Formats: sequence, C-alpha cells, structure tokens
Amino acid sequence: MTPAERIAEYQRGPELLRQAVSGLTAEEIRARPVPGKWSTLEVVCHLADFDPILADRLKRIIALDKPLLMGADENRFAAALCPQDRDLEEELRLIELTRSQMARILAKLPADAWSRTGIHSERGELNLERVLELATRHITHHLAFIAEKRKALGRPA
Repeated sequence: MTPAERIAEYQRGPELLRQAVSGLTAEEIRARPVPGKWSTLEVVCHLADFDPILADRLKRIIALDKPLLMGADENRFAAALCPQDRDLEEELRLIELTRSQMARILAKLPADAWSRTGIHSERGELNLERVLELATRHITHHLAFIAEKRKALGRPA
C-alpha cells in the first residue's frame, strides 16, 4: 500500500466509527450488553484517548531522531478517565480532528520520511509506516466489538 493509500484509509476511520455508533440511544451507548466487556462509549473513549497518543508517536518519529515511544495501558486509562461520563459526540470529534490534522502532516512528507524510526518501549524499533498502519487499524479493530454490542442489544449494524 502506498503512503497516500494508507493516509486515505487512516482518514476513513472516524467515518466508519460514526457509522458503527449511529442510531444508538444514550442508554445503549452506555450499556454493557456483553458481560466483562466495555460499553460502546467506553470503546469510543478508548479510541479518543489513544488516537492522540498514536498521532504523537507519528509526530515524534517525523521530528526527532529515533525517539522513545512510550507504551500505554488501556485498562489504566479506562479506569482513571471516567469514560462512562464522557460525551460521545465530543469523543468522535476529537478523533476526527486528530486524524484530519495528522493526515495533512503525513501527506506533505518526503518519501524518505517513511523509513524514519522510533523505539517503542514494548515493541522495539518501529518505522513511520508501521506506526501509521497500527494507528489506521486501531479503529477497524474495535469496530467488531461495537458490532458485537449492537447485536447483543438487538440493534443490527
């Protein structure tokens, strides 16, 4: 996949996420219909918490020489950042804005920037292309969990 294709895929993530949550009521967004799993709102908040982290990793690789990219514990974030009390629309807009800004930056990079690397505290050396791939797949990975919740609520996708 070319960088332009990957950037376009990255930019589609927020639209796919909006489609996945469309039509759900406030109660359904906060419901935990699958035992032991996050609510849909908690999933969206997780994505809103981590999209800026992923964008920061991309920016650090672009701007710095082999920067340290710190790992983050999603469960600690979820436990501490009150996802059940947050606003769905605000979280969706944050993801949209983060990706819009990052896509503009990525689109202006010279070809040699894609081989720049950073050192992830848990995964080791990662190049810019790989971090963008991970960021792109993050939303699509979680769409299946939202679909599972919709199904459990009797709300087809």
